Parts: sequence; structure tokens; C-alpha cells
Amino acid sequence: MGNIAKRHKFILEQLKHDGYVKVQELSEKLEVSEVTIRKDLKYLESKKMLYRNHGSASSLSSIIADKHIDVKEKMQMEEKTRIAKAANSLLEPNDKIIIASGTTLLTLANEINVDHNITVITSSVKVSLTLCYNPNIEIVQLGGNMRKNSVSVIGHYAENILESLSCNKLFLGVDGIDLDYGLTTSDMSEARINQQMIDAAQKIIILTDSSKFGKRGFCKICDLNKIHHIITDTNAPAHIIDMLRERDIMVTLV
Repeated sequence: MGNIAKRHKFILEQLKHDGYVKVQELSEKLEVSEVTIRKDLKYLESKKMLYRNHGSASSLSSIIADKHIDVKEKMQMEEKTRIAKAANSLLEPNDKIIIASGTTLLTLANEINVDHNITVITSSVKVSLTLCYNPNIEIVQLGGNMRKNSVSVIGHYAENILESLSCNKLFLGVDGIDLDYGLTTSDMSEARINQQMIDAAQKIIILTDSSKFGKRGFCKICDLNKIHHIITDTNAPAHIIDMLRERDIMVTLV
């Protein structure tokens, strides 16, 4: 398709339908070179009509709005349960783990039923309340200002505690995973405490459903090279999973 306007219209229609497009596939469908497609995407990005990623592009609607935890709990429930069960299988005796806030992390807390001792450090009040009845789990509840949307604590008091800790694993949820931009969340204070959690942990495990891929939250948490393992559902975009694995990030599909 040699007409530039027609190519741009086709690209934008594909974005509207799928939420993302791949350079290679566009090149084949439009019968032009990948260089031409990249120029098209660069132009459309300059007009604020899409976001370019590595080998692909995402729609502007990929920016995530903050939602209350009660709303999020009702979304992708089956996927979150499968993800939580897979994460639970990674727990080992005497683990010192951090569980961040978020509905997938709360689902993990509901799945944990260990018969060996572990210590859980968490910013989530709901996670603490879920785990506090298990005699094998020692809980360190971070303190600070309450972020009501996530029913979790944020601020420098919680960050100061994390600075003095060293843990085996961090289980972290995100609002967006972008191959170029990295991991994001929708709240600045949440991003800051997530960064402190990453610094306090030896292994970073991301628990996220497939709807978060190719999306961006308002605030960046970290680059992808900081993380070790992603657990997600089988609806995750195959081309993104392939590229994550090429970067030596372990990906478990459930």
C-alpha cells in the first residue's frame, strides 16, 4: 500500500481494534518495508496518535487510570487466581518476602497456606489482615500514610523501614508493562515505595494479568532489567513474551 494516508488509516484502525501493532506484521500486510512502517509510526507518534515500542506500537488509550481496589478486585478474577497459585508455589521455608499492594497480591495472600515458617513484609493492610491468622507467618506491616485507593501505606516512614531490610523475594503488581518504558503504576507515592521494595529484595517477581502488557501507568517504577520473573496468564501478547524472554526474564504463563 503505497499511499501514506491509507497506511496511516490502516495502522490506526488496527490499533483501535487490537490495542497494539507489530512492525513486521504491518510490513507484510501493507506490502512495504519495515523501514517505511517505522517512519509511519514515528510520524503518528509525533502527532500524539500512538506510542512506539520496540518492534511495535501501542494506542494512546494504553495509559492506565487509577481505580479503587474494590473495583479492581472484580476484574480478571480467574486469571489472578491462577497467577497467585503459581506464585504461592515459589515460597520456601524461612523465606523473607515482600508482598506489595494490589488485587493480584491480595489474591496471592488468600492462596498462601504454608505449614513452614515465613516472614511477610507488606504495605497492604488487606494482605496483613488476610495472613494474620496463620501461625506460621510472621508479619511486618509497614507504617505510614494510608493510600485509600489501594488500602495500603505509603510515605517516608514505610520507605525508611524498607531501607533496613534484605529479603529473598518481592512479589510486585503493576499497572503497566512496556518493553521500552518499563514497569509503571498510576500513583507517584506507590511508585516510590515500589522502588524501595525492589532495592530491598534479591529476586523481583511480577504478578500481573495480561491486560497490563503494552500499557503505561502515570509513574515509572523501574526498567525491565531490574526484574527476574513475570507470572501472567496465557492471554499475554506472544510477541511481548518472546521479547521478554530474549532479555533473560523468566516468564511463567498460567
